[in-house]
Amino acid sequence: MSARVKIEKVEPLSHRWARLDRYTINYTRQDGQTETLLREVHDHGHGATVLPYDARRGTVLLVRQFRLPAFLHGEDGFLIEACAGLLDGDDPAVCAKREAEEELGFRLSNLRQMASTFMTPGAVTERLTLFLADYDHEARVSAGGGHAHEGEDIEVLEMAFDSLRQMLKDGSLIDAKTVMLVMFLERELGLPPL
Repeated sequence: MSARVKIEKVEPLSHRWARLDRYTINYTRQDGQTETLLREVHDHGHGATVLPYDARRGTVLLVRQFRLPAFLHGEDGFLIEACAGLLDGDDPAVCAKREAEEELGFRLSNLRQMASTFMTPGAVTERLTLFLADYDHEARVSAGGGHAHEGEDIEVLEMAFDSLRQMLKDGSLIDAKTVMLVMFLERELGLPPL
């Protein structure tokens, strides 16, 4: 299949926090016809995300933070999400544990990988590894909230898992990684979708 794609040119558009490049490719269609395509690709590295669950209390840990793209498309911009971060050279499991301590303030246990997916493969190179994990209040290491010097202003939320499931059902949970992790946790717990 890769023989059907030939990269002719790569033009850098921006290489600040992330890379944005314009690709000119020769693409051979299924019918054998060749055409020239222009595509812009955003690359900021790969990431990991985790949804911690306390089985004794039936709760999950989440974050709420401002997301400009959601705001620009009519949302209030403050999304409820599973904590996540870029790998920065780490293994995805190491990243998920690190982000949980930085953003949520908890040390996790029993980390379980659910999937490793391309979240927006039409334009973004990021591959995101999704985890479930266990937590309890005796494993609290800080208040969480992320790093202000990185522009993070993260609110830590502890919520009943049933409430999060209801948000999924009523459409108010709109972050893709979190939607997927809720479904994975439902499956793991043997719960039918609401």
